[in-house]
Amino acid sequence: MNFLDIIASNDTRYNFHSHTQFCDGRDIMENFVTSAIAKGFHHYGFTPHSPVPIASSCNMKFEAVDSYIKEFNRLKGCYGDRINLYLSLEIDYLSPEFCASNSYFSSLPLDYRLSSVHFIKSQDGDFVDIDGKFDNFKRNMSMYFHDDIEYVVNQFYNQSVSMVEAGGFDIIGHFDKIGHNASHYRPGIEDESWYNKRVVELFEAIMDHHLIVEVNTKALALYNRLFPNVRYFDMLRKYNAPVLVNSDAHYPDLIDAGRDFAIKLLKK
Repeated sequence: MNFLDIIASNDTRYNFHSHTQFCDGRDIMENFVTSAIAKGFHHYGFTPHSPVPIASSCNMKFEAVDSYIKEFNRLKGCYGDRINLYLSLEIDYLSPEFCASNSYFSSLPLDYRLSSVHFIKSQDGDFVDIDGKFDNFKRNMSMYFHDDIEYVVNQFYNQSVSMVEAGGFDIIGHFDKIGHNASHYRPGIEDESWYNKRVVELFEAIMDHHLIVEVNTKALALYNRLFPNVRYFDMLRKYNAPVLVNSDAHYPDLIDAGRDFAIKLLKK
C-alpha cells in the first residue's frame, strides 16, 4: 500500500518516523517491527537521520546505508505478511546542494522521504545542532550564536523555507521544533508577532508545495507539547492540510506514544 493512500483512509495504525541502531535510536530495527506488530500497527516506516557531510553523532554514516537497506529488505521478507514496512530517511537540509533533492538521495530506493532542519549556520558559517536538549542548546547559544536567539530562530525558518522550495521530499518533520528550545531560552517568544509571522510564512510555503505535515508526538509526555504547536492547528484546518501523526520513536515501546491523543485532538 502506498503511504499516500493512508492519509485518505481512516486507518490510524501507522507510524512513519522512527530511529534505530543506524542513527541515534536505542534499539535494533527488528525490535521496532515486532513491537509494531504487537501493538496492532498496519504500517511502519523507518527514517534514520540521513548521512551528512559534517560531524554528527546522531546521523547515519554514508557507509552504513547499504547495510540499512539490506536489513530492511530482510525484515520485510520476514514480517511482510504481518505488517507493511517502508524504507525511508529523515533527510537533513543543509543547503540547496545538500538536500533531499540531490542526486545521492534521489538514487536511493526509498518509499518516501521525510525532511527536517536540525542544523543551522552560525554567524561564522559553521553548522551547529539546535535540535537537542535545552542544556546543549543553551551552551551552543553562547559558544556559537553570541546569545542571539532571534538570529537562531530566523535562520531556522530561513533554512526551512529553502528546504521546502528545494523539494525532493514528501513529509516535513516537526516544522516548528525550534519553538521548544527558543521558548525555554526566552519565555514568551512564540507569542511575539515576528515569530508567528515566520511560522505562517513557512506553513504557507508547505501548502504551496503540496507537502504532508507531520504532527510529531515525541515531546508530548515530557513537555506536553506537539510539533506543530497546538496553537497552529487552526492553520491545518484552514488549509485542509494533509497530516500524518508520527511518534518519532527512538525506543520500541514508544512507537505509539502520544498518537491517540494527537489524533483525537486533530479530529476534535
